[in-house]
Amino acid sequence: MPSVALHTHVFDRVVRAVARANGMPGMRYAYVPQPVMGKTPDELRAYVYGVDPINKRPVMQMVVEGLTRPFDDSELQKTVYERATPRLVDAPGSEEELQQYFIDNNWTDYLPIVLPTEERVANMLACTSHKPDEVVGRMRPTLFREAWEYTVEKVAVNAVMAGARPEYFPVILALAAAGMSARGSTSSSAASMVLVNGPIRHQIGMNSGIGAFGPHNHANATIGRAYGLLSQNLQGGSVAGVTYMGSQGNGYSFTNLTVAENEEASPWEPFHVERGFKASDSTVSVFGSARHTAFTLGVRERHWQDHVRHMLLGMDPVEQPLFVLDPIAARLFKQRGGFETKRQMSEWAHDLARMKASEFWDYQLVQNYVYPRATFGEEPLATYLKAADDELIPMWAPEKIRIAVVGGETNGYWRIYGASHSKTVSVDDWR
Repeated sequence: MPSVALHTHVFDRVVRAVARANGMPGMRYAYVPQPVMGKTPDELRAYVYGVDPINKRPVMQMVVEGLTRPFDDSELQKTVYERATPRLVDAPGSEEELQQYFIDNNWTDYLPIVLPTEERVANMLACTSHKPDEVVGRMRPTLFREAWEYTVEKVAVNAVMAGARPEYFPVILALAAAGMSARGSTSSSAASMVLVNGPIRHQIGMNSGIGAFGPHNHANATIGRAYGLLSQNLQGGSVAGVTYMGSQGNGYSFTNLTVAENEEASPWEPFHVERGFKASDSTVSVFGSARHTAFTLGVRERHWQDHVRHMLLGMDPVEQPLFVLDPIAARLFKQRGGFETKRQMSEWAHDLARMKASEFWDYQLVQNYVYPRATFGEEPLATYLKAADDELIPMWAPEKIRIAVVGGETNGYWRIYGASHSKTVSVDDWR
């Protein structure tokens, strides 16, 4: 059936790459200039009746021809997109030459890697009972691409490249098993976050205290880096302008905010226990959409609820709040609010974080992703859509507001990350 896909010109490379990945290289396109955001109706109309910036022909001419011109054989021919990579690199050379070879093939994060020799990969594989050729999971950068399948050995290669020690490998396998990419292609430049719970934290020496989010712990740094490398290499790539479209990029992506929860100093049950695991289980929890951080010091006696409300109202409603509290701050929240559980604090934050309905529905990302769900009748969004302009409506459901305790008690700092919990996976299953 003749059709023409209409895009803005900055997406030309990724549009063609996605079409090829889905076996339709003959798709017909027309392009208008970017940006469309902030343009008046007259300016947008001028785009449509103007010249396609890629094809250098009138946009409407491209559309009409695309809808009426008969297909030729080349357009109807489907292609098979290879979703496999060779086991060994056929590029002998010095270490410096091989480092450059990996960079040239977009297999790194552009920092030096540990070259994945067969001996190093074998040492990594020795720390799991799973066979090298066992399938761990499938991953893709966007819903518009086909998912790639990957094995235990493929994950081990990326763990070696990241500089991880073999004893970290079950954690890295659990991250890979989650199937959630740390190199998502969204134009909003989202990164990921990883929270580790259970005995594995101490067994491999992860940091949940002083400097936990910083460059102060080998396990935190290399596990997070391995998650990023395996995401880009086992999903088919992460190349700016082709498979990655983050407009600004995100520095969190280098190590994906990988930490352990300070369970011993927390006044509440650990994050994984809330998810239905036992305290003796070891898990990794993956969070997506990590773009935003608000932080402050302490939980004051007089205006502490106002302070939290202002921080929450400063977030985009599409982001989901993750409170990351130093143990000092966690105990202060429990004292001020009487929260015996994290769930109680989440419900309090749900009631606190309300904004005018007209303001809520005016956010661009709400218009893009929440408004359609409301118009399809999804509750309670459909009810919120009917609210009067000045009526206060909740920004998030209670179950979307989550809490973790991380920090070394040098001071009562705390943060709210915009980070959506995606999945919690057992590490023990991958030992």
